[in-house]
Amino acid sequence: MNPRKKILPSLLSAPFDRLGESIRALEEAGCTLFHYDVMDGHFVPNLTIGPLIIQSLLPHCNSEFDVHLMVANPETVFPWFLLDRVRSITVHAEATPHLHALLMRIRAHNRLAGVSLNPATPVDCLEYVLPCLDLVLVMTVNPGFGGQKYLPEAGRKIRELCELRGQTGADFLIQVDGGINAQTIRTVLDLGVEEIVAGNAIYGAADPVAAYWELSSQLDA
Repeated sequence: MNPRKKILPSLLSAPFDRLGESIRALEEAGCTLFHYDVMDGHFVPNLTIGPLIIQSLLPHCNSEFDVHLMVANPETVFPWFLLDRVRSITVHAEATPHLHALLMRIRAHNRLAGVSLNPATPVDCLEYVLPCLDLVLVMTVNPGFGGQKYLPEAGRKIRELCELRGQTGADFLIQVDGGINAQTIRTVLDLGVEEIVAGNAIYGAADPVAAYWELSSQLDA
């Protein structure tokens, strides 16, 4: 299996009354990286979890966390998530006028630095931050709520990102989040995506482990 290709279960969709148990079940199925959405009720119209949940989970799991900050003040918020086993911190290009400086600060703490692009945000906003960019998260829904349908126009953006990598020699990961399930995963994988965030498709299934395995089986199909 290509080590760059991964399924990242989104904890936004997980049952919070048994969160540790839900994570451990997927760890036993082979999962090593979970997606962690942070929303502030300002940048997106929803309010979700902060750093204390990760801190409480660390003694009870072995996985790493991929933190996605959907917040209006990422410069202030990102230091709260410099926790053990946080692999990556992704901020929105639309949320800060100082994107380059922020990515450099994240990298200085030995975390992967990611940029997320909303559906209407063009790829060319990344041109001048490529030297400090490890991950691009393409939002394949409008952010704020789980369970939305995949936006097919995101395919154009994914293709443009693959072309950008080829033209510049950059090595950032391409990640997608929103509406990915057993019916849509093949579309984004064929376009060149490596990391797939899946929330409702896993935790909304009757058997989350079986759903995770089904999606994972597509990674090298």
